[in-house]
Amino acid sequence: MAVDPDVDLHVPEQRAVDATLLAAIAIGGVLGAEARYAVAWLLDTPVGGWPWDTWLVNVSGSFLIGVLMAVLATVRRPHRLVRPFLGVGVLGGFTTFSTAMVEVPDLLGAGRPALALLYLAGTAVSALLSTAVGTWLVRAVRRGRP
Repeated sequence: MAVDPDVDLHVPEQRAVDATLLAAIAIGGVLGAEARYAVAWLLDTPVGGWPWDTWLVNVSGSFLIGVLMAVLATVRRPHRLVRPFLGVGVLGGFTTFSTAMVEVPDLLGAGRPALALLYLAGTAVSALLSTAVGTWLVRAVRRGRP
């Protein structure tokens, strides 16, 4: 059985449950999932077409993750719940790469293998690039400050 080398369950502090942390993640997750639902509702994608709603939330969410991580890297002592609430909760609930991976077989089933491959690669590349752009943008703005 594999054991996470970063966790030693013999240490009582590592067995404790932090209810505040879990609540921050849960509340953020609900907010992010609701925002994702709103985007999906507004951008109803036809069956067999490019899943614009999922692609948009994954790319914009990845951009915001890049922005968030770059901003937090510049803050001397961010509140301990900022990253779990915004990063894991809100943006983790907003992005939905699992749905993107379900949509690939859907596109294949609709007889669109080229679109399925393009969507699979395009989602990964777009998400990675948007994360990099978000990070770069924050760093560029910070360099421009006196």
